[in-house]
Amino acid sequence: MSPGESETTPPATSLADRLAFTLWLPAAVAAALTAAVGRLVAAEELGRWAVLTASGSFVIYGIDRLRDLARDRHTSPRRTAFIERNRNAFAIALAIAGLGLVLAAAGSPPTTLALCGVFGSVGLLHRRLKRFPALKSVYVSIAWTGICVGLPWLAAPGATPREALALTAILFPTFWANLVASNLRDDEAALGPTPALGLARGALILALGVTWLVPRDLAPLAWVPALELLALARFRPTEHYGHLAVDGALLAGGLATLVHASLA
Repeated sequence: MSPGESETTPPATSLADRLAFTLWLPAAVAAALTAAVGRLVAAEELGRWAVLTASGSFVIYGIDRLRDLARDRHTSPRRTAFIERNRNAFAIALAIAGLGLVLAAAGSPPTTLALCGVFGSVGLLHRRLKRFPALKSVYVSIAWTGICVGLPWLAAPGATPREALALTAILFPTFWANLVASNLRDDEAALGPTPALGLARGALILALGVTWLVPRDLAPLAWVPALELLALARFRPTEHYGHLAVDGALLAGGLATLVHASLA
């Protein structure tokens, strides 16, 4: 560090910045988990739902980050600086994702559009609600679970309420643990780091335990909490680790579930 440079001064853009902050990651997580759940329940038109959740996640996260730069400058200075340097590119990417969202939604069943409307509204209200960290972990987890489970479940002719409940019991605590870790990364945790991480890891162990009780066809989803637990085992409260390792574990878990289900 050069003389006079503070620890929070964001350095020049790096490859890690591009990988962590360009919004491809939440879109990829949404697509991978939707596809993984859809594969497990034999959903129809799986590609459409993966595109719908990916583009929807990109739009919601993009709007939130462009609208809330002032607040995020304190909690995520490096990400905020990256967005400010690339604001025009973000706006263009956001428009393209919006077009993809419209095309994927066109012709979708009313129940699917209603589900997207409910949880999409939660995402758009995130700017006002995220000032309450404990509440943030819960409602964002509900929204992610509702979309990643609800969309493919509605598109699966033979899916049962029991399967939806089982999938929710695995993914909700996994998303909640991820959000708890994100609050630590953003210095927004309502608890101290040690208790919060302990609760997050406990939630992931609970999710793994559930995978032993669900129908065998759904068990491959265990990859998601397992890899998230691995990421939290060596948790570091940095922006890069939070995005690439903690959020990346969700992506890796979704992809591993897809591969496992395909080989089963």
